[in-house]
Amino acid sequence: MISVEESFNSEISKSERLRALILIGLLGLEAFFLLVIYFFYREEYLQIFNTHISIYAILIFTVLIIVYESLVHYSIGRSKFYFKNPRFFSYFNSFSEVSLLSILLIFIVEYSNQTIILQSPATLTYFIFIVLSTFRLNIKLSIFTGTLAAFEFIFISIYYSTLFANTPIDPAHPDLSGMQYLGQGLIMVIAGIAAGFVADLIKKKMVLSWHNIKEKNAVIDLFGQQISPQIADNILKNSNELSGARKKVCIMFLDIRKFTPFVEQHQPEEVVAYLNTLFGFMIDIVQSHHGVINQFLGDGFMATFGAPVSIGNSSQHATEASKEIIAKISSEFHKGNIPKTRIGIGLHYDEAVTGNIGSSIRKQYSITGKVVIMASRIEQLNKKYKTCLLISEEVHNQLNSETQNSFNGLGSSKIKGSEKLISLYNLVKKKNIKTFNNRNYEN
Repeated sequence: MISVEESFNSEISKSERLRALILIGLLGLEAFFLLVIYFFYREEYLQIFNTHISIYAILIFTVLIIVYESLVHYSIGRSKFYFKNPRFFSYFNSFSEVSLLSILLIFIVEYSNQTIILQSPATLTYFIFIVLSTFRLNIKLSIFTGTLAAFEFIFISIYYSTLFANTPIDPAHPDLSGMQYLGQGLIMVIAGIAAGFVADLIKKKMVLSWHNIKEKNAVIDLFGQQISPQIADNILKNSNELSGARKKVCIMFLDIRKFTPFVEQHQPEEVVAYLNTLFGFMIDIVQSHHGVINQFLGDGFMATFGAPVSIGNSSQHATEASKEIIAKISSEFHKGNIPKTRIGIGLHYDEAVTGNIGSSIRKQYSITGKVVIMASRIEQLNKKYKTCLLISEEVHNQLNSETQNSFNGLGSSKIKGSEKLISLYNLVKKKNIKTFNNRNYEN
């Protein structure tokens, strides 16, 4: 399974490539509008700069940065170096981008012999690099970008202000004051910090989302296709309930009668198709009543209602699921979808110990306790009483009055392996529901 760190690095590489494309687009757009402005305000431009070198330099810089970002976009997608050293690559890339802009400013000042470019909107390009540093989701890297931009801008401003200190100041071209470049540098640092906090917040949200996905995948790995979406959602909200705990649950044991003779008389493919048909709708019914199929037993299964999470009256859900299964079998037989099939179902309600059992490699959610044994023994008593559904008194006491009226008391019965007598109830057959006779339940 891919770790959160690997997933994060993969997403950062995608963000880095997207960032390169966005930067290409923004700088290309910036160059285009500068050309438009130059076209309409050529005379004002020449009054400020006295030369065309600035516009040429900006265009050359735009071409260089587009080529550079294109190489970044290409190399991230194909080079193994990035995935081995993503942090170094990000810092190097940030340093290169900011420094290229600083070199542009130095070039223009050197060839124009004036610092007016340091007061122009061109210096605001630093903020594009600072804002886009959030794509890297690294608060330190965003602060580094903002601090580096401030340091280089202030250094260039101080150097050339000192260099031209003895040059007569042209009133039309005022020099850059300390208040201006120090103030702008401070804003760059603050912008880097702000971008860092935004990046950190986005990163935390992403990591939280990945952890939620990981938890959901863990639930899927643990329970496979045993649970309904409603139970899965409840498990994610109450993940602590997966640890060992004592819970009141209703256990269902279901057994298909005369399965051994059926296997002997049919081909393996027919047996598998038969079981798939039966278990197909049985699983759907159990899950629709908030039950979990814990294990299949060849010709039957064990299901739990009330664990791993409790949703309503577990005994009521288990009883309604049992009645629906019986009705569905009768319906499918009369439709000709399955051969004549008899089943036995036993339900018991009591305390169980629930939780994950196993190693870090393989775990299984398990239900253990006397309730499991009792439910299994009750199911077997269907053969004795020639019934298809037996429930214990503990289950019967949990049912609503309408459901209770659909059961008859059979009195007390001794359970195999126990000296204690248990009161049982069997399902009353309604005349309007087609059912099978109850003879020959023994395998």
